Amino acid sequence: MSEQAASAPRLRNVPGLKRNIAIGSVVALGVVGLVAWGAFTGERAVTVRPHLPDLALVAAAPMQIKVHLTAALVALAIGIVLLSGVKGSRLHKMLGWTWVVAMGVTAISSFWIHRLNPGGLSFIHFLSGWTVIGLPAAVFAIKRRKVAIHARAMTSMFVGGLVLAGLLAFLPGRLLFEVFF
Repeated sequence: MSEQAASAPRLRNVPGLKRNIAIGSVVALGVVGLVAWGAFTGERAVTVRPHLPDLALVAAAPMQIKVHLTAALVALAIGIVLLSGVKGSRLHKMLGWTWVVAMGVTAISSFWIHRLNPGGLSFIHFLSGWTVIGLPAAVFAIKRRKVAIHARAMTSMFVGGLVLAGLLAFLPGRLLFEVFF
């Protein structure tokens, strides 16, 4: 075995790999389903006409959506920096607390958004509930020096609460779909 092969990380040791493959598979199946629908019926399941972002739609949105979108974008930007930077540093801790607040605002503000299910909660609100419970649990874990639990929880909230929920925000009929497509 070469030295390079011996030092290469093993895929089975990558945290969350199975979960990320499952999420990617679900998204891929959804795309394949939309394409197959169009192929078999001769009509498009969704009409997509990309254009420059229509930010007037965001400006006209209710305040709870503006707060939610702003907090989510702040959390996304900070989350990328946190996941790609040095862990445990002073900057990481400062940005981490800012990220926790932004994620908390994002999750809590979502409970006042009912566009998918007027008058009630939708399946996306389960991600918000998970985040509201997971944030303090992850902070508690790092305070108890349980770094692996903290890292797994925060990464899961980033992937599920921001990336997955963010992708769902681009579904037809939702504001971000209208803004971009």
